[in-house]
Parts: sequence; structure tokens; C-alpha cells
Amino acid sequence: MSRTRVVITGMGCVTPLGADVAATWAGLVAGKNAIGPIQRFDPTGFPTSFAAEVHDYRPPRLEGRFARWCDDKSRFALAAAEEALGDAGLDLTQVDRTRVGVSIGAEVSRPDLPTLAERAQALATLSPNEAYESIPPRDFVVMSAFFPATAMAYTHGLMGPNLTTSTACTSSAQSVADALRILRRGDADVMLAGGADRLVEELMVMGFGLLGALSTRNDDPAHACRPFDRTRDGFVLGEGAGRLVLERLGHGKPRGARVHAELLGYGCSANAWRITDSPPDGRGARASMKAALDDAGLGADAVDYINAHGTSTQQNDTSESAGIHAVFGDRRVPVSSTKSMMGHLVAACGAVELIACVKAIQTGILPPTINHEFPDPTCDLDCVPNEARPAKVEHALTNAFGFGGSNGSLVVGRFAP
Repeated sequence: MSRTRVVITGMGCVTPLGADVAATWAGLVAGKNAIGPIQRFDPTGFPTSFAAEVHDYRPPRLEGRFARWCDDKSRFALAAAEEALGDAGLDLTQVDRTRVGVSIGAEVSRPDLPTLAERAQALATLSPNEAYESIPPRDFVVMSAFFPATAMAYTHGLMGPNLTTSTACTSSAQSVADALRILRRGDADVMLAGGADRLVEELMVMGFGLLGALSTRNDDPAHACRPFDRTRDGFVLGEGAGRLVLERLGHGKPRGARVHAELLGYGCSANAWRITDSPPDGRGARASMKAALDDAGLGADAVDYINAHGTSTQQNDTSESAGIHAVFGDRRVPVSSTKSMMGHLVAACGAVELIACVKAIQTGILPPTINHEFPDPTCDLDCVPNEARPAKVEHALTNAFGFGGSNGSLVVGRFAP
């Protein structure tokens, strides 16, 4: 029995490079750098004082309680969803909304330091009951990881399956995989999948800094993110959202939907190694890539481009390179890390980087890995260094590997009716 085909009919994103897919893609192929000094708060005294922030996007149209309750992360997600739905040409008044669901990758939100200081002051000076009553009720809901998915279902009246995946940097890749499974099972006709995150805030910059995970090139932020480069010294925090309309081909075809690409396979694995590091032999990366190719029914020789997780940390890049060599052997598949330009979008990175793969298929252009100056012999890859490259892409693979050891890989291909 043939398997249900799942296609991508809509895409939307909000990134440090731009407010939509067109602006983001234009920035990627131009090798534009969106990393600079932090503007949201004063980073004086922090080991890292730069990031890739979202400065320009179209806030979603919100009404009533959600207009007051949505934080930036949820607003990023809703803005990207509006673009994706519009791009898909999906008239929600003409479909069964109990068959349209949401799958999102997201982490819990965190209060900023002034808010924490205010709460600490309340606890120190007020009675327990008074301190409790001083906390806005919205905080208990809005800071939950599930809130963006709830907001999306509420805003668009989507009553199908509603899921939230919270696996750090793998979150949105796994949310797309969850949506693919749901559509293949026939539990929905359409899924709005992807992820959102907003980590450029005091606690996260401090936390990742204490872990030693962030680059500290404060004197040269534009060259700080250097995936697969011998002089790399850590990743750069980013933020944003990516959303894709995934649809059963049997649902999209009758309504005349334009198909961007076909989602062919996914693979997930766990390192069972360390919380913040990946195993040097790349076994977790190898397992997720191999599983994704098996699910897609493709051999390694069918992949024309890999969008790497490529964080610019010593351990991740070496481990991912080992995994790529284990799967693809001596074949030098072009590999690039778009994080070199827009930073690490964490829970949103898998979805945004899947969109980059789709655009590579559509345009025949591979985005570069910028700041690649000193090749690392432990990362012996064709990194598409510093400049975009023309190439015919029939199939692309994207990786997302998270703190905690979760791994996710997705395979996408040119649509053949």
C-alpha cells in the first residue's frame, strides 16, 4: 500500500535577517550578517555582549485577551504563521478546521532580570499572600511552552491535533516530524508546523555564557559565528520563528495548491552522552540522518545539499562532521551553516533551516557558510565557504541537534506530480 504523500504548500518566517521568507532568503544568499551588539538590554558585565536580534517584523493582528497576553515569542510564531497561511492560499473558512492542526517547537519563556528583582523584592517585603497576589495571572500561562500553539489555534480557530515539542535546539525539527506522522496517519489534512524562540534576554545570555557555549568575540561580532572554522569559539544567540503549512497531497491537489516541495522523511535519535556536548564519533547525528534517508526511501547518493546544524562550537561541529562522513563517506556533498549569518534560533532553527533547504531546491542556489577562513581538518567538509553557489538540488537534508542530546534530521525533495 502506498504511503500518504505530504507536501509543503506554505512557508513563513521571522528572523534577524528579515520579516519574511523573501527577506531572509535574500539575506542568506547575499551572505548578509545579522549579528551585532545587543540592543534589548545593557549587556555590560556579561561575557558576551552581542547576538542576532529581530529588529523588523510585522506584528500579527491580535484581539482581546491574546493582544495583551502574547509575548514576543508567540508574536513571532503568529506572524510567521500568517505569512505561511497566506502563502499557501488556504482559505480556512472553506476547510474543516477540525482537520487542521498545529505542531510547534517551543521552550518555556523566562522573565527578564528587572521582573525577577521585582518579584524578589515582593517576597522580601510582603506577606506570602500579598506576594502571591502581586504576580499577574497571565504569567502562569504565557510562560508555558504550550502557549504559542494555543495562541495559534485560538487565533485561527484550528481544532485539529495540537502539539508542543520542547527538545531545545531540535524542537522545531521534531515538531515538523510529528506533523508529518499525523498527516501520514490520516489524523489531519493540514498541519501548521514549525517553531519559535526569543532567547536574547539576560538570563539566557548569562546561562549560556556560564556554560561556555557562546562566542566571546565582543570586539568583532560580525565574525563571531564561524561554523567549521578552526578558530571558532562558540555559538551566537538568535531569535525568530519559522512556520510551514504541511498538507496531504490528496487535500492540496483538489484545491489547486501550489506545492513548494515534498517532505519525504525524518529521523530522530538521542546521543545518551552529555547534556551540552555531542559524542566525537557523531553517532547520534549519523543515526538521525540515516533514519531520515531510510524513511524517505533514498540512498545517501541522492542528497545534493545539507543544511548543517553547524553551531560554531568546537564539539558540535566536529561531531556533526564525523556523522556526515559516516553517512556520506568520501562524497563531498555541499554543506552550509546558515547560523553563520543569523545566529542560533534554538527552538526555531530546524523550521527556518528547512525553509532554506526548500528555497535552495527552488532557486538552485546554495547559501554560504560565512566567516570560513581557516579550515579545520577535523571538519573536512565542502562548507560552501563565504559565497553562495549555483547548484541543481533535487533532495536536501537538514540537521538539528539539541542540548540534552536530542537529534533530528529532515529530508525534503523537489515535488514530482
